Amino acid sequence: MKTLSYFEKRDLKNQKTIRKQIATLPDFCSDFFIGIENNSSSLTRVNYAMDLNIFFDYLSDLLHKEKQNITLEDLNSLKSNQIEQFLSHLSFYELEGKIIKNGERGKARKLAAVRSLFKYLFNHDLISSNVASKVQTPKLHNKEIIRLEADEVSRMLDAVASHNTFSKRQKAYNANTKERDNALVTLFLGTGIRISECVGLNVEDFDFSQNAFKVTRKGGNQTVLYFSEEVASALKIWLKKRQTLDLDENEHAMFVSLQKKRISTRAVENLVKKFAQEATPLKKISPHKLRSTFGTNLYRETKDIYIVADVLGHKDVNTTKKHYAAISEDMRKDVANKVKIN
Repeated sequence: MKTLSYFEKRDLKNQKTIRKQIATLPDFCSDFFIGIENNSSSLTRVNYAMDLNIFFDYLSDLLHKEKQNITLEDLNSLKSNQIEQFLSHLSFYELEGKIIKNGERGKARKLAAVRSLFKYLFNHDLISSNVASKVQTPKLHNKEIIRLEADEVSRMLDAVASHNTFSKRQKAYNANTKERDNALVTLFLGTGIRISECVGLNVEDFDFSQNAFKVTRKGGNQTVLYFSEEVASALKIWLKKRQTLDLDENEHAMFVSLQKKRISTRAVENLVKKFAQEATPLKKISPHKLRSTFGTNLYRETKDIYIVADVLGHKDVNTTKKHYAAISEDMRKDVANKVKIN
């Protein structure tokens, strides 16, 4: 039997979640998810399923009928202002005894799911009008780009190496993971890969003769990225430690937990947060912020947004421009001294 890759296992888990979510939706939603399967990732469909459940919960209260009994005729009778009321409802609502709050991005994501459903139903002549297309997306304000400065990067790497401020229990734990943690943090800072890309790496994905590795991007595409000697050194030290761990011969994960299994995304998030807190307590640093740090440094060095987009795996360069627009202030400062009046 073929051993499933990390990404195949993840997609299988997502597919099970989708089926569980679809089971609570009206029957016509099943056709929608089949229709978008070839043009969306499993994670996107998971989010759509969860968001549509929230939408149909709202309609259930609005129409005074069970969620699964909502019909295409019910959707056909909706007005655009009723979908706008749904967005307003999302500001604060109760779910399983908890108060849920949605900001502009949470509302925009849920509206995208509703729009996608209505577009599918309208294009397949299942409803006569697409009222969701008339609803404006909430205005999204640019979020401040949080990243580490050079001195903060140094302090974070020092924290991985020393963990001086940790408790005795934390120090004992970190003594067994120091090489791994240093390799992880260095790889993030030196290549800008996503956390899912990092967790999914296998040992055989690396070629140290070229200082290159194969990474599986969002959507399943694979590409080859390159790393510096500094990153290579950290990885080699970890691999030497990894050989002493008596792992199962079928465990190919580059990064493993103390349980000798592939490390989880949650564990990576926690270790990055732990070390970053010691290095820069006022900033909330996640693996994605380390990715932003790499992207910022690469942009400053190359002044080429297209190179940054390619290395980070952004399909649309406008995504890169949006994330790194703040760096243009550095560019404007440089230009100010280049133009001489006389």
